[in-house]
Amino acid sequence: MNKLILGLLGAMTLCSCSEKKASGVKAPTRVETAVVSTSTNKNGPTYVGIVEEREATAVSFTSMGVVKRVTVSEGQAVTRGQLIAEMDDTQARNLLSGAEAQMAQANDALARYQMLHDNGSLPEVQWVEIQSKVAQAKSQLEVAKKNLSDCRLTAPVSGIVGTKAVRAGETALPSQAVVTILDISSVKVKVSVPETEISAIQAHTPSTIKVDATGTTLTGGLIEKGVQADPLTHTYDVRISVANTERKLLPGMVADVLFAAEESQPTGHRVPVAAVQRNTDGRLFVWTIGQDSTAHRTIVTAGETVGNDIVISDGIRDGQRIVTEGYQKLSEGTKVTF
Repeated sequence: MNKLILGLLGAMTLCSCSEKKASGVKAPTRVETAVVSTSTNKNGPTYVGIVEEREATAVSFTSMGVVKRVTVSEGQAVTRGQLIAEMDDTQARNLLSGAEAQMAQANDALARYQMLHDNGSLPEVQWVEIQSKVAQAKSQLEVAKKNLSDCRLTAPVSGIVGTKAVRAGETALPSQAVVTILDISSVKVKVSVPETEISAIQAHTPSTIKVDATGTTLTGGLIEKGVQADPLTHTYDVRISVANTERKLLPGMVADVLFAAEESQPTGHRVPVAAVQRNTDGRLFVWTIGQDSTAHRTIVTAGETVGNDIVISDGIRDGQRIVTEGYQKLSEGTKVTF
């Protein structure tokens, strides 16, 4: 009986020790990896761009008044000369009526004094004065007609209504934009290019533009380069002209822009820049994964950067797996899972 109890206690002790050993095994560290391959990239880096209108025109009244109606809505296509909005023209019509009355009075006086002038019985000074009054009345009439005409706001260009800033019943101020008309017969795609890469882009550098919103891939045209860098990001604005005959591209859409490189990029293994670390002795290394799923610090020789990648010329080979994320948790020989 005692031997049986001792045997059971021994078995329980062995199980307990086995459980402690099992619980002491460290779980593999999870990381993100990529398989290395050699490639020669004939394209330059890819940038994210924003579609912009070719030109924006702010349309406004030339005088102050209450807006009676706005005849267009945002996103509507308009043509040059189309009515955009109308202002209350009561005062303008009254002024025109007064100017027409003054014009009629001046013409009547001119006709009556014409006979006296032809007979030589009207002093020349009075005749000049009559002619001056007629000219003044004519000028005031033209101004009154222009004021009445300005109560109607028409589109100076064809395009798409972008924003509508004034509604019916509101008071419009001189030069205050009622609507903004966007010319999108062609558009521009704006990208921000780092100062280290701006020299590679010229006015006629070929470019390919992909817009996911419309599902289209287009060829870029003439390029405009900004000459002043952003003081914070040290990037230059580059605008690429793109044909938009079907008006599918709208301002604000996001586009992927790929510039063609003038020469082939150097041959080598391209890996994410973030995957390359610097050792305490100043040498560069990446974490590689062995066949036994352990991490190893591998010294590499790095070349130039291409977009978000860096070219590794020596130290790694095709088919080798490197760690791209999670390397902060690694040390030599760490077991990993991916």
